[in-house]
Amino acid sequence: MKFDEALLEWLDSHPSVKQRGRSAILADAVTEYLQRYERTGMDRLYAKCYGEKASLESEFPEWDREGIWPGD
Repeated sequence: MKFDEALLEWLDSHPSVKQRGRSAILADAVTEYLQRYERTGMDRLYAKCYGEKASLESEFPEWDREGIWPGD
């Protein structure tokens, strides 16, 4: 994962991160995000707005290549 250095510094300065570790806090954040996503039905809203075979390619060209490491 890529994070801005300023964000990592802010995260690492938090007392709970110092106590539990960055990985534990990020795992909690991802869990909370996924639970909220399911609770709000974002997948259904996305399908309603964009259709079942929707792609964001028209709105965000080249987005699918973000996060791919060079040489992959």
